[in-house]
Amino acid sequence: MPRRHQPRTFDLWGVPFDGGSTLGWPGSRYAPARVREALGWITQRIENGAIYSLDSDSVHEVGDDLLRDRGDVDVVGHDIHATLDACSAAVADSLREGRSPIVIGGDDSVLFPCARGVHEALPGRVGVIHFDAHLDLMDHNRYQGRVSQSSGMRRSLELDRINADDCIQVAVRHFNFPSSATFKRTSGLPHITAREFQALGPVSAVEQILDRVSGADHLFLSFDIDAIDPAFAPGAGAHEPGGLTSGEALEAVRLLAPHCDAFAVTEVNPLTDHPTSTTATLTAYLLFHFAVFGAGGARR
Repeated sequence: MPRRHQPRTFDLWGVPFDGGSTLGWPGSRYAPARVREALGWITQRIENGAIYSLDSDSVHEVGDDLLRDRGDVDVVGHDIHATLDACSAAVADSLREGRSPIVIGGDDSVLFPCARGVHEALPGRVGVIHFDAHLDLMDHNRYQGRVSQSSGMRRSLELDRINADDCIQVAVRHFNFPSSATFKRTSGLPHITAREFQALGPVSAVEQILDRVSGADHLFLSFDIDAIDPAFAPGAGAHEPGGLTSGEALEAVRLLAPHCDAFAVTEVNPLTDHPTSTTATLTAYLLFHFAVFGAGGARR
């Protein structure tokens, strides 16, 4: 399991791109701006470098540089490869500077360049903890090509030091392509369904997740917002009923944060969100939970 140098600080990157949304609803290009707006409501509660968590009844010393907004990566709207290369470079730059990247997508084509950025910047085995309603194991089809919102996990597993032995998919449900089932079974990539996660509860589910990826030297946590039930997160690229509750998702991120080197939330779609930005606000809380509980500073 990765060793952490504490306390950690974080870089926030936006990827306002939905050119990989060849299925589902486009619109996630608007997510970074909307999530930043919601995040400002939360971060204003930091006083003298500290924030009080009611859930843990503790004051976290987070300092004055917990979450540095690095702006948006260099998106090239007509060129998915140039955009994803820029995303990888941003993630790698943060890690090389000793900071942990937090990425706001963008569609879930962002999964692959984030994993690649971790792979490029850090040595050893890299594991991916992938929360998503879908498998994202598409190899190629005529509608999506090889790089899309449906192929991020498949492309990540083609990198030299990312192996299925160090990865797990969480909150998957309903139906997917038979070819993806074949790949999963052949590669040994496991999953925990949304129903199984809920039966276990967040604490036991996270214990199983961390046991699975314990051989990795570094971990990337990728969170497609449709892992959460659309009742709690209507602003998504696709609606799959039966997902996690917002409380379960927040608890899972809180528990996983100390173990993960990078975090990305994808497929947040303001065009399908509630008018009061329910999903963008939930996303902002996911990001802030990752930073506060992943920082590892003193508590009082």
